Amino acid sequence: MPKAPQALVGGQAVIEGVMMRAPGGVATAVRRPDGVISVRYQNHVPFAHRFFPFRLPILRGAVTLIEALVLGISSLMYSAEEAAREEGKERKQTPTWEKIGFGVVVVVSFALGLGLFFYLPLILTDLTGVRNGFVYNLVDGVFRLVIFFLYLFAITRWGEMKRVFQYHGAEHMTIFNYEAEVPITVANSQTRPRLHPRCGTSFLFFVMIVSIFVFAMLGKPETVSERLIRIAFVPLIGGISYEVIRLSARFDQTVLGKMLVAPGLGLQLLTTAVPDETQLEVAVIALRTALSRGHPEPEPVLASAVEVNES
Repeated sequence: MPKAPQALVGGQAVIEGVMMRAPGGVATAVRRPDGVISVRYQNHVPFAHRFFPFRLPILRGAVTLIEALVLGISSLMYSAEEAAREEGKERKQTPTWEKIGFGVVVVVSFALGLGLFFYLPLILTDLTGVRNGFVYNLVDGVFRLVIFFLYLFAITRWGEMKRVFQYHGAEHMTIFNYEAEVPITVANSQTRPRLHPRCGTSFLFFVMIVSIFVFAMLGKPETVSERLIRIAFVPLIGGISYEVIRLSARFDQTVLGKMLVAPGLGLQLLTTAVPDETQLEVAVIALRTALSRGHPEPEPVLASAVEVNES
């Protein structure tokens, strides 16, 4: 099983589980109501490895962002099915109409998110009466940050999100376990931090900051079309943010690196929680499955039954 820290891994928390990405594939592990850990493994080669242009700076970040969104949605659908699966019931194929319905919900949610974080701040900035283009975009950025912080605070008040945050913490602790180049086990993961500098929460914070500078170059939007055209710059903003995250990872022991990661780590105090052993067990299974390309080595510490499905 590869353990080189340079072979970056990543993931996200899902419903009662964790999705992990590693070179070659993606594994999603979910604890079902009957206690069995159901794991789905998918072979996956990133576009950046298949097409050279997608390896170029900025562009690779935009493509990675889109890929992560697609993989995340797929993993969420799988986790929702498994987390609600009754004991003794066989896994059934999701009906087409349910997939379409879920897709519609995702598209609508994505549109609402863009409106909340990129259009509402413009409306609020208009109310201030600011005319200067640079100041206008600075105020717009401040409103965007405030909305982002309020959004994070609001979801932390939602009681059902606590377990998701615990799985988020389990994901980070298990990845730290891997990066330490020691056996990936529950015991070794328990001693690792739950705040990780390459977290999606940190990425979103950088998106908020980078958007201020990118939009400043566009001046003050005067028409609806000029406001909507800003949405087209979101992939660019994501690409730049991705490069900043990579830069902070390379220089994480320097003053600059620590300054870059500090705000994101602070936000993770809201979006992660300390997991219990059963949640760490799920994260360990997910990562070991992803690294071994669907065939995790047996580990005596992992006591739960595991069911691996390839697709």
